[in-house]
Amino acid sequence: MIVAALLSAIHLLTLALGLGAVVWRGRALASPLDDRGWGNVLAADTAWGIAAGLWIVSGVARLFFGGKEPGFYTHNGFFWIKMTLFAAVFLLELAPMLAFIRVRAARRRGQPPPPLPLASFQRINAIEAALVAVIVVVAAFMARGAWLF
Repeated sequence: MIVAALLSAIHLLTLALGLGAVVWRGRALASPLDDRGWGNVLAADTAWGIAAGLWIVSGVARLFFGGKEPGFYTHNGFFWIKMTLFAAVFLLELAPMLAFIRVRAARRRGQPPPPLPLASFQRINAIEAALVAVIVVVAAFMARGAWLF
């Protein structure tokens, strides 16, 4: 029970980190992108990436060590909606992730960042933040055993 509670807490705290990071990144993208501005964007992007990794690790750990049998999740329609939404966030994140890797590389070489579709990345950020909020709602229904089949 203690392990399950700790894993649940980590999963929820990671949500706060991730949502905060994606909102922070969106705000940083809307600010002037001088050296300091890029530093903020990349720091927020790093926090967003760490949160995603922690979500995956803590989610998989909860699946196997979270106090409920794996069938509770795999036989729950809301679990599959949650996974689909998480996959959508991941797919949306591919373009910004690859672009910010290029920005980091350019900054390491002392070069200016390559031109990027910043307005598109701001929209992606807003969509990702909304999807994370929907994931929370779906997860609440899932945790209560709604839509078990």
